[in-house]
Amino acid sequence: MKLHDFPVTDDHIHIDPINGRGIAAAKDFFRAGGTHIFLVSKPSWSHSVYPSKGSDFSPVFDETLRVASLIEELGIVVYPVLGIHPAEISRLSERMPLTDAIEIMKAGIDCAAEYVRKGKAVALKSGRPHYEVSPEVWIGSNEILDHALNCAAECGCALQIHAESGPCTDVGDMARNAGFPVERVVKHYGSPDTPLHPSLIAKHEDIPRLSRERRTFTMESDFMDENSRPGAVIGPKSVPRYTYQLLRNGLITEDDCFRIHTETVSKVYGVRITL
Repeated sequence: MKLHDFPVTDDHIHIDPINGRGIAAAKDFFRAGGTHIFLVSKPSWSHSVYPSKGSDFSPVFDETLRVASLIEELGIVVYPVLGIHPAEISRLSERMPLTDAIEIMKAGIDCAAEYVRKGKAVALKSGRPHYEVSPEVWIGSNEILDHALNCAAECGCALQIHAESGPCTDVGDMARNAGFPVERVVKHYGSPDTPLHPSLIAKHEDIPRLSRERRTFTMESDFMDENSRPGAVIGPKSVPRYTYQLLRNGLITEDDCFRIHTETVSKVYGVRITL
């Protein structure tokens, strides 16, 4: 097979020229056979931004768009995903009352939603902590997530969520209450048992079985691009490398590849995936 026989999409990746390998990592993705990425904004502290109001997140989003334009010069199609990492609540509440932290994060999501409305991003990002927190922080995090679901519904875009392990069944109920399609809530680092849309780590052992069952899912690397954690979560080559490896070994078919990397991505995000 030649390079780029068909689209190969990484549903959740970070590229960071300041703290990580940057464009070199994007080149690795492209050379391994990758064609499309959903470039997700990093937490504010990764950019030495310490917000005190929602608009303070703008430099984080602007940097994500700047990096997207650099990656596009390589021939990769980039879809920016902008929002507020749920761990921000822990950082912010160290500097201010929890109620203020919640309002700043909700305002940050409003800020990200403006980028979506202007066509600069295709999806929002939110979630809730994946680590143990106090009941008050948990309630506040769900308030923020509910706000994000309502913003996504208003914008007509998908919402990626970073959350605890497991199915997150209650988030499906939250989405329905917000009038938002559950299948457009993307559970980043997801699992097959979620009622949300699962974005699976590329090396997930169930991918061949789920493909045979014609289950709906996408693939991601969650590459963090941090020099302090090289290769975490898995490297930028991973989505194309595992896809082509499974195909060569007969564990998935080209039809499966089309469904995972093109058809499903298009339905979830409302974008057109072509070579």
